Amino acid sequence: MDLAMRPEDVAFRDEVRAFLNENLTEDLKAHARLTPGILADHDLRLEWLKRLHKRGWSAPSWPKQYGGPGWNVMQRFIYASECAAAGAPSGSNMGLSMVGPTLMGHGRDDQRAHYLPRILSGEDWWCQGYSEPGSGSDLASLQCKAVSDGDDYVINGTKIWTTGAHIANKMFCLVRTDPKAKPQEGISFILIDEFDAPGIKIEPIITLAGDHEVNQVFFDDVRVPKKNRVGAENNGWTVAKYLLEFERGGAAHGANLRNSLNKLKVMAATEHADDGSRLIDDPAFRRKIDETDVEVTAVEFTEHRIMSQLSNGQNPGAAASIIKLRGADTSQKITELAMEAIGYYAEPHVMEARTWGSNVAPVGPDHALMVMPKYLNTRASSIFGGSNEVQRNIMAKAVLGL
Repeated sequence: MDLAMRPEDVAFRDEVRAFLNENLTEDLKAHARLTPGILADHDLRLEWLKRLHKRGWSAPSWPKQYGGPGWNVMQRFIYASECAAAGAPSGSNMGLSMVGPTLMGHGRDDQRAHYLPRILSGEDWWCQGYSEPGSGSDLASLQCKAVSDGDDYVINGTKIWTTGAHIANKMFCLVRTDPKAKPQEGISFILIDEFDAPGIKIEPIITLAGDHEVNQVFFDDVRVPKKNRVGAENNGWTVAKYLLEFERGGAAHGANLRNSLNKLKVMAATEHADDGSRLIDDPAFRRKIDETDVEVTAVEFTEHRIMSQLSNGQNPGAAASIIKLRGADTSQKITELAMEAIGYYAEPHVMEARTWGSNVAPVGPDHALMVMPKYLNTRASSIFGGSNEVQRNIMAKAVLGL
């Protein structure tokens, strides 16, 4: 595994940096800093996507034949690293990261021709209809049902923890089409085009951090054409597993963790103990930072191994579970250390100071404003996309052969 950058890689890195310097406005960077989780102001996210789309960079991992830039693995890694370092909005665009790759692998030609250009331009914004009350990590137990009625399915049930449902106009959804089959064999994968159709009700769920990021979605006799099914009827579990490999292994964990750790180091160099010494000079706290630095490096090298596999035409497979697990744990550790660093400034809850465009001053230093919200938000990272326990089971079976 050769990690040295070739001259063409250096040239590409400089091209990315030049684009970011020209297009990443202070408004976009400032708003990205005020976002504790994976959602930012939708208008700003859409503005950033359109800037990327104009350059042909809105889908870094997509091949050219589907409208992507056709970058190799190293180029995608450089791009993700530079975006993280520059403070570009990351957010969660499930169309680009999940629906698009899934349609490339399992969709029909007409589905790809219709949906992929709309995903690239931001005309369609997708949310995920997977989890249900009582069916999260044990996703195969889902009960939201789709009953055949002529050319349509009639859907009844509910989905929960539906990130971005309140801003999406499309949903990709798992539904039970054969209640008599074994749990994993009676599920189908469908696309819900009319997300404002009669019978769909979206209820907000406000997180501990005070943010509206997730929702519960109810379906009451909602009709969806059967042509919107991806893959064969009752074969949705195969499609869902394919998609989850991209959800678990598609993020630039290493670059984002490194950026967060660097911010923590700056924070520790700014904060002082009671005796006036800098927190970063405290041996005990410095040891925690150094230990976390080692963990971030381990995540980076694991991603390098995945890059090597992808370069050889292999899917992430079980490696996606490894990187998802370690990325979640390390992210949580960084936020815990940030909480320790700011001390009692973690307690004030000044929601107005986190509102985009507000002139309300935070309590304490600026770097303390988002520490508590980010700490609370990252608690979910060991659950969403498959809980840590599920990831360990996958690794035990696929990697260790247990």
